[in-house]
Amino acid sequence: MKVGIVGAGMVGSSAAFAMVMRGGASRIVLVDLDEKRARAEAEDIGHAVPFGAAVRVDAGGYDDLRGCGVVVLACGVGQKPGETRLQLLGRNAAVFRSVVGEVMRVCPEAILLVASNPVDIMGQITQRLSGLPAGRVIGSGTILDTARFRWLLGRHLGIAPRSVHGYVLGEHGDSEVLAWSAARAGNVSVGSFAAQMGAPITDEVRARIDTGVRRAAYTIIEGKGATWYGIGAGLARIVAAIAADEGAVLTVSVASEVLGVRDVACSLPRVVGAEGVVAELVPELDDSETEALRASAEMLKRTVEAVGM
Repeated sequence: MKVGIVGAGMVGSSAAFAMVMRGGASRIVLVDLDEKRARAEAEDIGHAVPFGAAVRVDAGGYDDLRGCGVVVLACGVGQKPGETRLQLLGRNAAVFRSVVGEVMRVCPEAILLVASNPVDIMGQITQRLSGLPAGRVIGSGTILDTARFRWLLGRHLGIAPRSVHGYVLGEHGDSEVLAWSAARAGNVSVGSFAAQMGAPITDEVRARIDTGVRRAAYTIIEGKGATWYGIGAGLARIVAAIAADEGAVLTVSVASEVLGVRDVACSLPRVVGAEGVVAELVPELDDSETEALRASAEMLKRTVEAVGM
């Protein structure tokens, strides 16, 4: 599958590199206003191809996106230290008005995969600008937050993160919800597994993991200016699920009805395949998690309504 990436900064280039390492694309085209940067990233990533999958990596313009099955939108401005994702909204919405039009001109059948923050709102704006069905405009959502949750739980339990089945739901941001009540290790609840391993999940452990997930981006931004490796791998994972028509369950963001909040984009476990998002699952949550998820959806709904598209 041919994949386009608009935005050859650290997120876009990290996604391209991850696709080369894991496979899922037969050709990758990097597009950026800074054409010299796009060419340099394409060449550098291309040098990794002998160590990874058989992928052709090029730089080009919008016309070179023709035939793409997926176009990753990793363009826009980055998050500044101390800036919330929602504060990015005004600056990135302006960028997308022109980008989405160009992408739809050359590949109107592509699935759009949005990575730019605030990703839930930018994904919904993209869906409105493109006119595509909601399931074909996918925000990366909480795929990275879910990975952070599983990584931290795995470290606490002393097991591989892939053996942890837990989800972060709602906004990719401050109001996100860690679904502790539904988390599993292997085929048992995380609480039961932790007790059997002699590593109980106390209130202190829960608070530490919650902070580690919820504040991860701020910690990384404070230390090096932005995050890119984790989200790059997450984007490559979504692309692989689409390319293989995998039916993978991933916490991605698309516009739908969430706990009675209509037409709002936030993350739930969703089934991802060749047509994009083809189904969504209703997680089993306790009362406090349910109310937190509803509050997150309501906040995002209010924000996107204020954009004035």
